[in-house]
Amino acid sequence: MPDSSPSSSRPPQVGRRTLLGAAAAATAAPVVLGSATRAAAAPAPRKKPRALPGGGDLGPNVLVFDPSTPGIQARLDEVFRQQESAQFGTGRYALLFKPGTYSGLNAQLGFYTSIAGLGLSPDDTTINGDVTVDAGWFNGNATQNFWRSAENLALVPVSGTNRWAVAQAAPFRRMHVRGGLNLAPSGYGWASGGYIADSRIDGQVGPYSQQQWYTRDSAIGSWLNGVWNMVFSGVEGAPAQSFPNPPYTTLATTPVSREKPFLYLQGSEYRVFLPEKRTNARGVTWGNGTPRGTSLPLTQFYVARPGVSAATLNQALEQGLHLLLTPGIYHLSEPLRINRANTVVLGLGYATLIPDGGVTAVKVADVDGVRLAGFLVDAGPVNSPTLLEIGPRGASRDHSANPTTVQDVFIRIGGAGPGKATTSMVVNSRHTIIDHTWVWRADHGDGVGWETNRADYGVVVNGDDVLATGLFVEHFNKYDVQWFGQRGRTIFFQNEKAYDAPNQAAIQNGSTKGYAAYRVGDAVTSHEGWGLGSYCYYNVDPTIVQHHGFAAPVRPDVRFHNLLVVSLGGQGQYECVINDTGSPTSGTSTVPSTVVSYP
Repeated sequence: MPDSSPSSSRPPQVGRRTLLGAAAAATAAPVVLGSATRAAAAPAPRKKPRALPGGGDLGPNVLVFDPSTPGIQARLDEVFRQQESAQFGTGRYALLFKPGTYSGLNAQLGFYTSIAGLGLSPDDTTINGDVTVDAGWFNGNATQNFWRSAENLALVPVSGTNRWAVAQAAPFRRMHVRGGLNLAPSGYGWASGGYIADSRIDGQVGPYSQQQWYTRDSAIGSWLNGVWNMVFSGVEGAPAQSFPNPPYTTLATTPVSREKPFLYLQGSEYRVFLPEKRTNARGVTWGNGTPRGTSLPLTQFYVARPGVSAATLNQALEQGLHLLLTPGIYHLSEPLRINRANTVVLGLGYATLIPDGGVTAVKVADVDGVRLAGFLVDAGPVNSPTLLEIGPRGASRDHSANPTTVQDVFIRIGGAGPGKATTSMVVNSRHTIIDHTWVWRADHGDGVGWETNRADYGVVVNGDDVLATGLFVEHFNKYDVQWFGQRGRTIFFQNEKAYDAPNQAAIQNGSTKGYAAYRVGDAVTSHEGWGLGSYCYYNVDPTIVQHHGFAAPVRPDVRFHNLLVVSLGGQGQYECVINDTGSPTSGTSTVPSTVVSYP
């Protein structure tokens, strides 16, 4: 996101098989009456591929520490130096800490770096020190602190407050901060995160300059302030509902949630814990002893390394193995096909999937309980019709008892190089839970331009009963989100319209000025959203007018609570908030226009 000041936009950055077959002709011997007929040779039976092993080493970019490991701080610093400003680099790291107590550490996290404890509870792994994200690399502006994460640790911050100044795609999950949490960079420059889930912060959370934030199923001591859009669901200690002043949207519970799978140690054995589904959830899952759920040994996972082929990954899936994607970049010549119920695909250290030749990266069948978590899909230079598909078109099975979850799965089109995709994520399966995603058509980096990284649609939901908790979708050429399924729900939405529209004609949608950020289909009779925001920053042509941020049929069961649109520094304007309702954004003052309830 840009600085809200019109004079401080981002610095410019430099713009992002043939299969040969041979046919052999066999000449049949002539048939001679009264003689034996020569039989054609039977083809040799195809050998089954050798079964792939489960388990194995986690590879060189998973760094595992225990309290007796020498030189931990030096190793953390080395990774940070490499990753601090490597926004579109190829380095990927997971920093894992075995249960125990560590003292005197400051783990500074750069791009594509994940830090996590290996206990069943955050309190099993305590760092007397800090896990820090700051913005020195970008002159104190934290709006590009993407793609990093912290999980399953207890922190005792040196100063009493830990700094976590992040932007999108930087989850803070299953953490216990025995003190406060500061979400702003030093100097309190701009920031545009973020997401907390299943965490306990004993002291105060201070967002300061954070423009928006979503906190789910957690416990906090207190919350200091809000800028534009602060949303809470199932959070003990959350501030009371008060949107738009202060801009707090507070739900007592989260309707349905299931926490992200995580790696942990049982003795010397790695296992993956699968938290159980909760309904009307509130507070953390780990506060009273062993968390509820099941676990799988690592021997039931194919532990993938960068360079492995898509065919091998699919063989592992067909064989009945789950996938653990170790840190690195994976090129896919065919989609990963997840056809078995309850399959887990878990990435470490922002493992990145790049579809080659215009294929879809991941396709999930209409089955129960698939868990996708912790990886990045990066569009390739040949246009993919879709990048991630949850269920085939027309999927209709009831998955309410055991939904598919998509958690910390991020999608990027452009930035690291040329990339194109018509639609990024399509959700066809009923009851899917999208729990924290950032679907981003890049506005800076390599391979960026109105047609260069063309991507018309971000997220399309066709399935009924889908729930999104923490939905970040930005910069698509047309609609960012289209929702056609019945009874859909979204708790927290953050959006920016594409900066780089060359002129009004480029975004014209029939007789409507611009495509809504979030559109509910005309046939939908039931839908609900809480705490949804859309911003425009048309810096190529600041005269562009966007009619509204949200579009929906006017029906009593299509309901929205606490909507806002913002014109950043007057670079473009909104005429309305939703449909024809809501005041236009005002001049260059970057003041939100809000609608508290619709219709």
